[in-house]
Amino acid sequence: MKDPLLDLPGYSLRRAASAMMAEFAARIEPLGLRIADVSALLVIEANPGVTASQLGRALDIQRANMVPLLNRIEDAGLLTRRPLDGKSHSLHLTEAGASKLATARITIATFEDWLVHRVPAEHRAHLKPALDALWRD
Repeated sequence: MKDPLLDLPGYSLRRAASAMMAEFAARIEPLGLRIADVSALLVIEANPGVTASQLGRALDIQRANMVPLLNRIEDAGLLTRRPLDGKSHSLHLTEAGASKLATARITIATFEDWLVHRVPAEHRAHLKPALDALWRD
C-alpha cells in the first residue's frame, strides 16, 4: 500500500517526535519521573524562585495542567513552594530534587547522545538549528 503521508515533512517530524518522546519516557520512567517532571525540574534548577505561571509559559503547559504536575513533584519531595505574595509562590528544588535531577541528567545525556547519533554524521551539525527554525521566532 502506498502511504502519501511519508512524503510530507510535517508528518515525518511528528512521527520522529513521537518516537523520540516515547524512547525518552521509557528511559526516565525507572527514575520515577515523567518528561514533564524532568522539564520542570530543569527549568526550576536554572531559575530558582520561578513562579508556576512563569514555569507554565516556559514549558507551554496550561495552568490546569500545572497544578497536578507541581503537586506530583512536590509530593515526591523534589520541590518546595515558598510564598511570594498573597497569591504566588516561588518554586525551588529540594535537596532530593537536585539529587534526582543530577541522576536524570545522566539519562538525559545518554539519550541526547543516542538521538544525535541516529542522524547521519554529515547532518548532525544542522539538526538543532533546523529544528529550532521550525518553532522559534
